[in-house]
Amino acid sequence: MKGSSSSLIIMIQAVALMIMVVVPVAVLGQTPSECNDEKNKLENGCRAVIFGRDPTAACCQQVRAAHLSCVCPLVTPKLVAAIGGAQRAIRLVQGCGRTVPRNFKCGSLTTPA
Repeated sequence: MKGSSSSLIIMIQAVALMIMVVVPVAVLGQTPSECNDEKNKLENGCRAVIFGRDPTAACCQQVRAAHLSCVCPLVTPKLVAAIGGAQRAIRLVQGCGRTVPRNFKCGSLTTPA
């Protein structure tokens, strides 16, 4: 059970890293409940990404709708390493049709210049 919980946490964080490079869509000040719902939708829609697969259409839809204020707090150096680095995250987000801003800080990561 412990391995399963760890995998789930890493998956949620991996999705958060993907989203952290998305240009903010949004409204600031999401409630904790709204952020929790958003994280759950991302987890369900983007489950395959943590296993090295490309994002599905459902995942990309969630990535485009996500609010950075909800996901940036999850971005850590350990997470960045776990999903294969910042460049992989950027490629995944671009694959969802999003522009990746340069020098954007989210959590502990800043996108390349």
